[in-house]
Amino acid sequence: MNPAKYCEDKARGSGSSFFYAFLFLPEDQRRAMMALYAFCREVDDIADEVSDRAVATRKLAFWGEEISRTFAGEPRHPVGKELNWARQRFPLSEELFIEILDGMLMDVNHKPFLKASDLALYCHRVAGVVGLLTIEIFGHTSRQAGDFATTLGEALQLTNILRDLREDAARGRIYIPQEDRIRFSVADQDFNDGTMSDGMRHLIAHYVDKVGKLYVKAIEQLPDEDRESLRPSLLMGAIYFAHFTRLQKAGERLWDEPPRLLPIQKIWIAWRMWRYEKRAARKSLPVTFAI
Repeated sequence: MNPAKYCEDKARGSGSSFFYAFLFLPEDQRRAMMALYAFCREVDDIADEVSDRAVATRKLAFWGEEISRTFAGEPRHPVGKELNWARQRFPLSEELFIEILDGMLMDVNHKPFLKASDLALYCHRVAGVVGLLTIEIFGHTSRQAGDFATTLGEALQLTNILRDLREDAARGRIYIPQEDRIRFSVADQDFNDGTMSDGMRHLIAHYVDKVGKLYVKAIEQLPDEDRESLRPSLLMGAIYFAHFTRLQKAGERLWDEPPRLLPIQKIWIAWRMWRYEKRAARKSLPVTFAI
């Protein structure tokens, strides 16, 4: 299969919110983003779907080798071939791809998150680093764009974690650090049982508040001079913020009915955000995810 088609099919088939933001990109940026996202899907699927830890580790090791081959100009896999195409046109860092793999290994190894710093490191590796790669594809002039990318990445990843609390617990993963579980008197079994105790309510409320502040912080960190080039990041942020507002409203139903957006809703939000940002360029409108 043609490598570009392989990556597009991989991205389209995932149903991710990111795919709908790619639709508004120029062709070369869209192709590079499809390659980046296809890589993320390949390694994330290993972490999520391969139950044998040794097998998952070997598969991730393959991708470490493929990234080395890619940056040496000798890729073998269709995704590696597309990343090779992308790296010749955009300043992508090999080290950042390896850091994503390190994040996947954190999932595979099931090492408990004891402190907030453990969760922060995980979010940085699996989401913040992806943000740093995307802004190199979108283009930027300010170093502060990196702060915007990593903060937004953390907000997006924590939104996913809140949405999938019970689903992740069923797979043996609790991303909420132990120090916070102790603070709010929430046991691991409460996650497995879906027990909505007072402690669980307060714990979720704490993280909802934290994520809301991260979205605000990301907006504050967006450099004015890079607002137009980083518009695709704002589209992704708007789609995830819509997820987040539904989480806020879900309350106790979060366990049994995690809110989801339909593909048509994601397209609609992305289009509205794109239209808003086009107007903002003419009328100096404020940056917002709540469109």
